[in-house]
Amino acid sequence: MDRLTLFDTMLRMLAIGQLLLIAVVIGRGRAPLAIRLITAVLLLGVASYLTIATPMFRPLDGPFWALVQLFAQSVPLMLWVFAHLLFERPVARSAAIAGLVALFGCWIGNYVAFVSGWQGGFVVEAVQRLTSLLLIGHAIAIAIGERGDDLIEKRRRLRVGFVVIVGALAFIVIVIEILLGFRRAGPEIAFGQALAILIATSAMGIALLESDPDLLFDPDRPAPAPNLSPAEQVLSGKVTAAMAGAVHREPGLTIGVLAERLGVPEHRLRSMINQRLGYRNFSAFLNHHRIADAKAWLADPAKVDLPVLTIAMDLGYGSLAPFNRAFREDTGQSPSEYRRAAFAEKQKMPIDSENDRSFPGARSRAAAGRIADGGTAMTNGAV
Repeated sequence: MDRLTLFDTMLRMLAIGQLLLIAVVIGRGRAPLAIRLITAVLLLGVASYLTIATPMFRPLDGPFWALVQLFAQSVPLMLWVFAHLLFERPVARSAAIAGLVALFGCWIGNYVAFVSGWQGGFVVEAVQRLTSLLLIGHAIAIAIGERGDDLIEKRRRLRVGFVVIVGALAFIVIVIEILLGFRRAGPEIAFGQALAILIATSAMGIALLESDPDLLFDPDRPAPAPNLSPAEQVLSGKVTAAMAGAVHREPGLTIGVLAERLGVPEHRLRSMINQRLGYRNFSAFLNHHRIADAKAWLADPAKVDLPVLTIAMDLGYGSLAPFNRAFREDTGQSPSEYRRAAFAEKQKMPIDSENDRSFPGARSRAAAGRIADGGTAMTNGAV
C-alpha cells in the first residue's frame, strides 16, 4: 500500500467513525422517530459508501458485503427523504415507492451481474446513477426553492450548507463515476474524494448536533410563552390587523411581501412569527388563518352552493390540491366531508316549545278509556 492510499484509507476511516458517532447521537435524541430513523440510515449509508470505496475492504465478498452495498446505494433516496422530513415537506408516496423499486431493482441487478458475469450490468448502473441524480437534484431544489418560507434561521442557513456541501458533493461523486465509465477512481481522485467527504461530514455533523433543538424538532416541546416586548406588541398588532383585513387571502403572499406591507424588516417579522407565535414555516402561518376562514365558509348556509374550488381560490390557494391537503391536515376531513357534517349537525334542532313536544300518552288504561269516551280533562294530568 503506497503512502497516498494509506492516507486515503485513514481519511475514510475517520469519516466512517464520525458518521457512526453522529448517527448514534441523533438516534438517541428527542426528535420524531421518523426523522431520527432516516437521519441514522442516511449517515449509515454514507459510511457504507466510504467502506466499499476503501482499498483495504475491496476484496471482501458475501451476503454481509451485499448488505453494505445496499446501504451505500440507498444514500440518494435517503437524502431525498431526509430533505422532506427536515424541511417539513410531505413525502409523495408514489415517488417514494418508485425510489424504493429502483433501489432494490438496481441492487439485485448489480448483484446478478457480478455473480453471473451478465453484460447488462452497465445498463443497471446507468439507471442507478440517473435515478440518483434525479433524487439528489430534487432534494437540492427543495432546499433552495422553499428557503423563503422557512422561519427558523438556523435551518435557513443549513439549507445553503445542505446544497453546497451535501448535494453538490453527491453530484460531483456521481458525475465522476459516470465520466470514468463506472470504474474505480485513481488514487489521486479517491484521496480528494475522501478528503471532501470528511470535511462535508464534519460540517454537517456540527450543524445537526449544534442545532438539534431547532432542526430536529421535538414535537412535545411546549409552545413559546407570549411574553412580548413593547416593540413585539406593536408588530403583533400590525400582524393582527393585517390578518383581520384578509391579507392572508392574497395569492402568492410571501413573508417578504408581508414585511414590506407592514413596513418592518423581514428578519423581525420572521423571528416574531417563529419564536413568539410558534410557527416553523410561513405557509403554516397562512394556512392557520386560511383554514379558519374555510371552515366558517363551508358551514355558512349563504355559501352552501359555493364550489370548494372557488373557496380555495378565494382563500389564495393556486389550486385545489394544496387546499385539500392543508384542510385535511387541520381537520382530518376533506372540505366536502366537513361541509356535510356541519349541515348534518344543524339539522339536529333542540325542542324549544311545548308545541314541538309529542302528545303525552294516558297515565293508565282507565284514563285512556275516559279520553276515548269524552275527551274531558281529568285529574293527575290526564285529558
